[in-house]
This record gives sequence, structure tokens and C-alpha cells, in this order.
Amino acid sequence: MRGNFLHQSTKIQKTSSTESGKKIGLLKRIWLFLKGLARKFDNAVDGAASFFFKHYGKTRFMVAMSKKAQYLGLERLYEKGPKAFAYFFLFYLVRDTILYIIIPIYFAKWTSGN
Repeated sequence: MRGNFLHQSTKIQKTSSTESGKKIGLLKRIWLFLKGLARKFDNAVDGAASFFFKHYGKTRFMVAMSKKAQYLGLERLYEKGPKAFAYFFLFYLVRDTILYIIIPIYFAKWTSGN
């Protein structure tokens, strides 16, 4: 009696395209539309947007420099390229300022009611 428990079939039943269109609600359609737009944008920028969100706001440059900083150390990283180190430092400074200072302040103001 494998696959038949209380008269439930294990076969996949295909629904027609007209039936599936009726079952999708308004919010689902809006979500699918926005998701399609986001994917088009991500493809236009060669996957940089999805990379940015997967790595918590870091660009490919920042991830590469973080790895270098881990195995070289900050002092030797600066000696290898002061300009790249300055960009790396400024990117982290801006990102962390936005994430850990500006956003919490606006959230606190928004939720406090003042």
C-alpha cells in the first residue's frame, strides 16, 4: 500500500495555466513582479546586488581586502598598497557608520514617538 494513505495519490497532478493564474493572489503577483525587477537589475549589474546582500553590505573589493588583511595583517597590507588600504578603510567606515549608527538612530526616533 505504498503511496496510498487514505486514498491519497502520490502522482503529481498538473494544473492548467488558467487554473494556476486564478489561484495566485494579488500580493503574490506583486511579489513576483518585484522579484522579477530585482533579478533584472541584478543581471544588469553582473550579480553585484545579490553579492552585496549575501555578504552583508560588502563589495567584492572589501571581501578580497578582508581576506588579505587576515593573512597579511593591517600593517603589511598598508605597505603593499596605501591607496587600496585607504579605500578599504573608508568603505568599512562608511558602511559601519550607516549600519551601526545612522540606521539605529532613525529606528529609535521612529519607534519612540517623539
